[in-house]
Amino acid sequence: MAHPFFDIHHSYDADTQEALLERWRRVLAHGAFVNGPEVRELEAALGQLLGLPEVICCSNGSDALVLALRAADVGPGDEVLVPAFTFFASAGAIARCGATPVFVDIDPQTFLLDVEDAVSKITPQTKAAMVVHLYGYPADVQALTTALQQSAERPIAVIEDAAQAIGAVHEKGTVGGMGVAAGWSCFPTKNLGAPGDGGFVTTDHAEVAERMRRLREHGGGRQYYHDEVGYNFRMDSLVAAGLLELLPRLVGFNAARRLGAEHYRQLFAAADLADKVQLPTDHPGHVYHQFVIRVTQREALRHFLSERGISCAVYYPLALHLQPCFAALGGQPGQLPEAELATEEVLALPIYPGATAQQREELVTAVAEFFA
Repeated sequence: MAHPFFDIHHSYDADTQEALLERWRRVLAHGAFVNGPEVRELEAALGQLLGLPEVICCSNGSDALVLALRAADVGPGDEVLVPAFTFFASAGAIARCGATPVFVDIDPQTFLLDVEDAVSKITPQTKAAMVVHLYGYPADVQALTTALQQSAERPIAVIEDAAQAIGAVHEKGTVGGMGVAAGWSCFPTKNLGAPGDGGFVTTDHAEVAERMRRLREHGGGRQYYHDEVGYNFRMDSLVAAGLLELLPRLVGFNAARRLGAEHYRQLFAAADLADKVQLPTDHPGHVYHQFVIRVTQREALRHFLSERGISCAVYYPLALHLQPCFAALGGQPGQLPEAELATEEVLALPIYPGATAQQREELVTAVAEFFA
C-alpha cells in the first residue's frame, strides 16, 4: 500500500473542485482580482473562527511575519530573539526588516524556544522576540513575555509565528492574539491550505492592525499617499475564494489530525518502542501540522521506510545559526546543542487528514521491524 507523506487531493476532492470553480467564476465576473470582496469576507470569517478582532490577509506567511515585525517597529540596529530550529522564514523575516536574528536554543521535548536561553541573550539592542508555535504546538507566549520583561526591566515585543498553528489554542490565551501580532501561512500543505500562496496577520490591537493594513499596500492609507515605505503584500481574490471554500472544513481537518496523532501513540505503545522512539509532546490545543518523532538512527530508518513505499520528511535538517546566509553572525557547531541534535533526529510521519488507520498501522509495524 502506498504511503504518501501528503496528498493535496484529499482537500480538493471532486465536490470541492466544483464548488471552487463556481467561486472562481464569480471572481471572474466582478474582476477585482487583488484584494477583492472575497479577501474582506475571508478576513471576517477568520476573525470569527479564531476569536481575534483584527485579521489582515496578505501574500504569504513569510510576508505576514514581516508585517508583524514592522508593526512592532523592528528595523535596522535591532536584535530579535528567534529559535534556531524552525522554518527559515522566521529568521528570514527579521533579516528582511534590516534587524539581526539572535538564535536561541530549544526545549528538546516540545521543540519550542527555550525561555531561559532567550533571557540569557537579551542585550540593549534586543527589540523583540519571535515565538514559533512549531508543528502546531501552542507555545506559552505569556510566560515568555513575562520572563523577558522581568529580565530586561523594559517591554520586549513578542511576535508570534503561527504559520503551522491555525486552530491551536493555549490555556492562557488565543494563539495569534497573545503577542503584539502574529503571522500565519496558508501555503497549500498547511492545515488550511490555499490553491496558491497566501497568509494573514492577526492582532488584538486596532492601531497595530491599521498600520499592518497600510504596510500591506505600500504604506499608504489612501491611494497614492504614503505615510511610510511599505510593501505590495496583497492577497489574490482567487486564493481567498479557495480558502473560503475550505475554511468550514478546518475544524474537521484538525480533528482528523488529532485522531491520527492519538492512533500513532497507541500503535507505538503497543509495539513497545518507547526506548527507541521519542513521540511528540502532546497538548490538548495541538493541531498537529506535523507529527514529529525523534530517533537516533534517523537516516537509516528513513531509508528503510522509503524502500517500503512509506514517505516521511525531515523538518528541519540544518539549524538556522548554521545556515550559510547567516555565517556573518558567527554561528558555530556546538553553540546550540539541542537545536543541532534535533536536526539529526527528527522525522515527520504522515499526519494529513486523508491518511488512513491502515497506513499508520503499516508504518509503525515497519518501524518495529527496523528496530528488531
